[in-house]
Amino acid sequence: MKNILLISDTHSHLDNALLKYIEAADEVWHAGDIGCIEVTDGIKKLKPLRAVYGNIDDANARNEFPKNLVFSCEGVKVFITHICGQPTSYLKEVKDTLLAEKPKLFICGHSHILKVMYQSQYDVLHMNPGACGIHGFHQVKTALRFVIDGEEIKDLAIIELGSRVSIG
Repeated sequence: MKNILLISDTHSHLDNALLKYIEAADEVWHAGDIGCIEVTDGIKKLKPLRAVYGNIDDANARNEFPKNLVFSCEGVKVFITHICGQPTSYLKEVKDTLLAEKPKLFICGHSHILKVMYQSQYDVLHMNPGACGIHGFHQVKTALRFVIDGEEIKDLAIIELGSRVSIG
């Protein structure tokens, strides 16, 4: 059984409110737009990290992390990428990977919109944790946590980290 913390779009900001969720996780997964590499370095000091780079990431992130990541966690095959297109019309590269790899869990970022939905066309659970950084149009910083137990994905919870902008 693994407790997973799923984040995306930190854009160089590691929110202090996120630290307790990192501590409670077995692994942290980052779906891209890391920003400065110090964000992932900070996470790796606390917990194992799996990450992909996003469209704003520089050569440091692109040298350390792949664009696409396919792996197994417990009995669940996972595919993570940053940009996927819309769930009703994924990018060709994403469709091809979904069809070839047949993951049970598909994760992306980029949109800054939290979304969890089952995609029957690909027999996959799609997750986007929203954004937990302070740059972008989202109003509330969000992340997801869940448990992978054997072949089950369960105990999904939305984490709200407060307003993207400070008031006052």
